[in-house]
Amino acid sequence: MATTLVHVVMVFLHVAPANTISKRYSPLINAWVYPFFEQNWRLFAPDPESVNRQILARTARSGTGKSVHVSSWFDLTAVDNSAVEHDPFPSHTAQNLLRRSWTSYVDSHGGDDRAHTERASMMQKYLSNIAADRMAAHNGGTFDFIQLRVVTRPIAAPGSPVGSRPPAPTENRLLPWWKVTPHGN
Repeated sequence: MATTLVHVVMVFLHVAPANTISKRYSPLINAWVYPFFEQNWRLFAPDPESVNRQILARTARSGTGKSVHVSSWFDLTAVDNSAVEHDPFPSHTAQNLLRRSWTSYVDSHGGDDRAHTERASMMQKYLSNIAADRMAAHNGGTFDFIQLRVVTRPIAAPGSPVGSRPPAPTENRLLPWWKVTPHGN
């Protein structure tokens, strides 16, 4: 009951016009609302994707001495797409968790991959945690660092011949290595 009341008050203060209370407790309110209870109008006015993004990840772990073992690239987006294709009732999470975390990362970081705000740091951690959890489930080994690569391609025009070559990437973004809490066995 108390948690429900706190949640309702926090969301109310988040969506209400700026006032003395919401300004004073803004960091606390934002920490409660983002990223899980974010409010937006996309449900009512969806903004369809105009590009396809392929999010790939690789991991690294420190070996004996100064050696570093780097895994090969693993396509996180392909796993999501496969889960949605073969499920007659795919969950909203399976369809959008990775994609929305990437969109939030880009919105908060821009093009320089540096976190300039607390929200940007939180979005970076959120994205790295999603990727690290999925890589731990895939690899089964341990790792200390993760790196993401995002390949962006335009969506083919309607009526394009089936089997034609996919459009050339408009962006091939390589993010820096991020330290993660140890994952895996």
